[in-house]
Amino acid sequence: MTDLELQQLTQRIAQESFGKSFPYKVVFNRRLKTTGGRYHLNDHHIDINPLMLEEFDEATLIGVIKHELVHYFVHMLNEKPDHRNPHFQQLLRAVGGLRYAPTTSKRRRTSPKLLYQCQGCGLQYPRQRRINTRKYVCSKCRGRLKLL
Repeated sequence: MTDLELQQLTQRIAQESFGKSFPYKVVFNRRLKTTGGRYHLNDHHIDINPLMLEEFDEATLIGVIKHELVHYFVHMLNEKPDHRNPHFQQLLRAVGGLRYAPTTSKRRRTSPKLLYQCQGCGLQYPRQRRINTRKYVCSKCRGRLKLL
């Protein structure tokens, strides 16, 4: 799917789901890694993660587009276009947009690399980054921590 086809699909969804047009630019953005799409408040254009189409079906892409269009239409009503806004949530449910984008293959999955253990009670703390063992203690018994 090209950017032009994406633009036409978005305009069709806006007309069918919201009964209004969307005159701004919609493009695929390969730099998006963890989100399905992004609505820009300043110039109203929408970026869509191309992995939503490559790794999932067109229904997922349409759900992401509806989600971003809800941001736009709530913003045009002079309301905060964030996820906690009740009007945003109600409109998203009404049009059948996705609440969350599905996890893609590009999302980094990190696992704990370090393991600390309390010398008092033996409780273990898996961590990604080092901690200062002189400063931090066990949350259960206040014992000293040791890097394993």
